[in-house]
Amino acid sequence: MAFKTPDQIATAAVNAGVVKANLTADRMFAGGILAGAYIAFAGLLAVVVTAGMPVAIWGNLTTLFFGAVFATGLIIVIVAGSELVTGNMALLPLALTTRRATAGRVAMSLVVVTIGNLVGSLLVAYLLAVQTGVIGSAHSAAGSAGALTFAKLAAVAKGKAVTETSLEIFLRAVACNWLVCLAVWMAYAAEDIAGKILAIFFPIMAFVALGFDHVVANMFFIPAAMFAHVPGIGIGDAVRNLVLAFVGNAVGGGLFVAGFYWFLYLRGQPQPTTPKGVQETPIPDERSKGGQDAAGPR
Repeated sequence: MAFKTPDQIATAAVNAGVVKANLTADRMFAGGILAGAYIAFAGLLAVVVTAGMPVAIWGNLTTLFFGAVFATGLIIVIVAGSELVTGNMALLPLALTTRRATAGRVAMSLVVVTIGNLVGSLLVAYLLAVQTGVIGSAHSAAGSAGALTFAKLAAVAKGKAVTETSLEIFLRAVACNWLVCLAVWMAYAAEDIAGKILAIFFPIMAFVALGFDHVVANMFFIPAAMFAHVPGIGIGDAVRNLVLAFVGNAVGGGLFVAGFYWFLYLRGQPQPTTPKGVQETPIPDERSKGGQDAAGPR
């Protein structure tokens, strides 16, 4: 199985960051909607699959199954192509620190893609989880699939929006995006789809099984619970979680992945510069195939 070495991954990641920074705003937004929907689909799948698995019997294996199926979301994001803000939190800083993207373009991408992720998550949460009845409701018959999925969603959303303290949300978000961005980073090492899926699966399974906070996943879980009228969750709870999760995710991806790998493989290396007013076309690394890895997962 062909693969890239860590220094070649760094080159591919920089190129991907340049591409993302130079997308037009409408493409950033459209890609963001898709990624938000894909992560929401994975969250809905994880709730349905693990609903009705009592902790008394399954113990912490429930979280392992939850994480295993949730990995579907990032696999689709990377293989199919879309814009996920958490992955971009590592790729865009690399483009910025190597002077191949401007701070304005990086900031615009983060803002537009975040809004797109929120829109995609809300669409799935309201139309495809709640309005379809897949998630159930408080009025579902006891013991039915609807009652089980509603109870599982309520437990997940309340845990994130109400039970966790502000410090816990922040720290869990740092750890989450450290692992998420490692999944994206390692996906660049693979030259085929099977390798990318394998690289993505374990870090994503790990962050979910450990109960860490992913801002885009929480854009699904918490609003879906609110749409389903889970009691005890308010707008303030949702905003607090999403803001702190966003900041923590930015630290996790920007510092522990982009920062450290820049230090290891890119610091002090000569970087091409682009004349003012000229849009750069990223150069492929020496092992990319047909430019696929230069653009990288979206």
